[in-house]
Amino acid sequence: MRRLEADLSLALFERTAKGHQLTSDGEMIARKAEALEQAAAEVSAISEREGPQATGRVRIGAPEGLGTLMIAPAIAGFSARHPGLGLDLIAMSGFVSVPKREADMSILLTRPQAGRLIVRKLSDYTLHLYASPHYLKGRGAIPDVTGLASHDLIGYVDDLIYSSQLRYHEEIMPGLTLKHCSPSIVAQWQMTRAGAGIAVLPHFLAANDPQLVQILPDIVRLERAFWLTIHEDVHVLARIRAVSQFLADLFGGSEARLIGE
Repeated sequence: MRRLEADLSLALFERTAKGHQLTSDGEMIARKAEALEQAAAEVSAISEREGPQATGRVRIGAPEGLGTLMIAPAIAGFSARHPGLGLDLIAMSGFVSVPKREADMSILLTRPQAGRLIVRKLSDYTLHLYASPHYLKGRGAIPDVTGLASHDLIGYVDDLIYSSQLRYHEEIMPGLTLKHCSPSIVAQWQMTRAGAGIAVLPHFLAANDPQLVQILPDIVRLERAFWLTIHEDVHVLARIRAVSQFLADLFGGSEARLIGE
């Protein structure tokens, strides 16, 4: 950054308590760079549009649990059908940005309301309360949601929550206090399996886990959705279409696992 600033004789960044932020000059140059990047992507799309064979690489951003438990195991089958395609699966807590070209496509928890994006709903999914039998044996029954206040609850680190859709406990009963927290849903799942407390977990992750039991199944059932976003400049490419169809087929055939009626 310092070398770039020296070359341009401009201050592009300023240090704040939250890290580096762009100055007004930095923002102007960033906009110019984004315009050049967009133009390059459009040229690339034109050059590839006629090629029906899916080749190259596609980067997919996905929530950690979804990417790890559902998408990753399906990649072998996808690769057998599309041997010329490689995938970068960015399964992590937090989202990579399609508008910023951090990924070719991303699966989000909320539908984007702005940007040059192609958006499609992949599926609804549900979440429920889970705990280990070992934990419940030592703590007793929970007759209703008010009983959760006296239990050890597991959830997200509040200041690292990247989507309001993850504030599950506020929806179940306002005022609940979490004892153990992690930005990773996989870590929360493992804490719960080990008997550290009660967590809100996706049905597709926890329902078939023999080390977990569902709590208050007739009372607590949260509903969410997964949204696939693709930049409109690249959605016509053969490789993008192939991966988009792969995800649509995967989710379309997993309704029972995702929703668990």
